[in-house]
Amino acid sequence: MILSLSSGSLFTLPLQRVFELAAESGFEGLELIINQDFQRVNSAKLVRSLQKIATIHSIHAPFMELDGWGGTIDSIKHSVALAAECDIPLVNFHPPSWMGLEIGFWRWLYSIHDYQKELGLNGQVAIAMENMPWVGKWKINPNILSNTQRMVDFIRDHNLYMTFDCTHMGSGKTNFINDFFLCYDSDRILNIHFSDYGHDREHLLPGHGILPLTRFLNHLRNTEYQSTVTLELDPKEFPKGEHNILESLKEILAYLRLETSPQVDSRREYTQETIQVSPTL
Repeated sequence: MILSLSSGSLFTLPLQRVFELAAESGFEGLELIINQDFQRVNSAKLVRSLQKIATIHSIHAPFMELDGWGGTIDSIKHSVALAAECDIPLVNFHPPSWMGLEIGFWRWLYSIHDYQKELGLNGQVAIAMENMPWVGKWKINPNILSNTQRMVDFIRDHNLYMTFDCTHMGSGKTNFINDFFLCYDSDRILNIHFSDYGHDREHLLPGHGILPLTRFLNHLRNTEYQSTVTLELDPKEFPKGEHNILESLKEILAYLRLETSPQVDSRREYTQETIQVSPTL
């Protein structure tokens, strides 16, 4: 498995520094989230400068409209073109929101018969869609394809890959491991977003929520999964100061390596106190 860091985990820092911290801490690369840094710039030139610091394993299409990137559909297409130009193998995007009345995006999503051929430049770039969270007091998922089986059926029928997000799935089902295996058995997962969930908060540090993440990693270790596991945290989960952030990243990476290693003692269990990576948190 490739252990990666989402650039969004530290979006409060300059993008170059995020890449430097990921490299210094030992992560094998990053998922690059396209954000405001990519407005009114030569995007390929910026990406290549970042690739000199650390490998980019995937691009996450923008969450919001950015100058020069167009609407949601155009921003996905631009992300794929950028990935192809810079030899980045995977682009991840969010499905349409029915609550947000993204009807045009919804129709476009269903209009593509073969994502890898029609959007991924004949397989040059893998296209992956991410499962989305349940939110609010009544636990509503405002996005289409929130049902796991329907999403699996869709990605199979449309030759689409998947980014499995633990905190998103866990926001609706604390014990999400059965749903993971339903997705895994489709042979379509190319990326896993890893973080905890609890108290209506997403992207928490492992051990700060209620999800069975160590058990999940143990199950994952026993599969044939060889793609990317991407740590995707809320920046508020880190202590203040870059030195403390760096030490936290190192400790989380050590935990991930231990629990995904074939040599791990399966009897070892992490409590919340054990996983907690810094007394300053």
